[in-house]
This record gives sequence, C-alpha cells and structure tokens, in this order.
Amino acid sequence: MTQPSIVFLDIDGTLLPLGPGDRSRSVDDPRAWRAQANPQLAKLRRAPGYDLLRLGGELVWATAWGQDANDVVAPILALGRLPVVDFDQDDDVPVPGGLHWKTASLVRYAAGRPFVWLDDEIRDLDLQWVEAAHPGPALLHRVSPTSGLTTDDVAVVQAWIREVTGPPAPDDVPPPLRASR
Repeated sequence: MTQPSIVFLDIDGTLLPLGPGDRSRSVDDPRAWRAQANPQLAKLRRAPGYDLLRLGGELVWATAWGQDANDVVAPILALGRLPVVDFDQDDDVPVPGGLHWKTASLVRYAAGRPFVWLDDEIRDLDLQWVEAAHPGPALLHRVSPTSGLTTDDVAVVQAWIREVTGPPAPDDVPPPLRASR
C-alpha cells in the first residue's frame, strides 16, 4: 500500500490572499501581521479549510509562520494542530542559487513519501530540483497570491492524491457540513 501523501501548506498568498502592500507588511512587522486581531485574517474565512481536511493527505504547515500557524490560522480554519516543517535545520544537500528557501527542507521532510506543496512562490527551478532530488511522486502546485487557494486548486490536489495513493478510507473522510438554520 502506498503511504499517504503529505500536503505542505503555505499561508501568505496561499491560504491568506494578498493584496497590494500585504507582503511587505508581513516582513516589516511579523508580530502585528500574525496577531489574531489582524483584520487581514478575515480573508482566511474564504479559504476552503474544510476541503483541506477532505484531501486524503497528511496536512503539514510549510510556512514562515512556524508554530504561529497552529496558534493563529488553524483555529480560524478549524484545522486543529498540524505538524510544522522546521526550516531552521541545516541542509547538507547542495542546492542551486534561485531555489526557493523551502524546497530542500520539504524534500527532506517528505523522505521519499508522495507530497503536494501548495504555495504561491513555486518556480520552475523548484519543480526541476524536486523531480531530480525526490524519489517519490510530488505535485508542486502554484496558487495565485491574489485569490489564494480556490476550490479548483483543491480539486486538482484531490485528483492527484487519488491517482497516487487511492481514495481515502471511509473512516478518514469527515462527514459533509450541514447548514444550520
């Protein structure tokens, strides 16, 4: 049986759509940007968080937010606490200049398991490097930073995961949400 796929989740520009000037704010004052009172976090409510749970893969934060993703973002999306990729570890693998700063760490974390990387900053070099360095299947899916993750993006990922690992077991699929009256 194939191992379950890992789904690496970025936040800024992926789950949290960015408008003009938003990206510079996250760099200039990360504490204010990540504060639960930040009005920009209301954009997360549009993200298909519940659909992420239905992907059939193991969700893992792959974001500069680090553990703040669990403290601030996960409660808004009702995701619960997720594992977080540690980007502080030194990689012994030589990487070419221009490779995204997350790429080598994600390949190391996956350790040969199938994985999906959802991010707004994926480049052709990242695709090429993962293809050469990762022995398992991988889908690097670039999300539009202005719209963030859409239901179409989720559908692409679901189809890929089903193709690679098969459908999720019935016990792993949460029941559909029902509208309350």
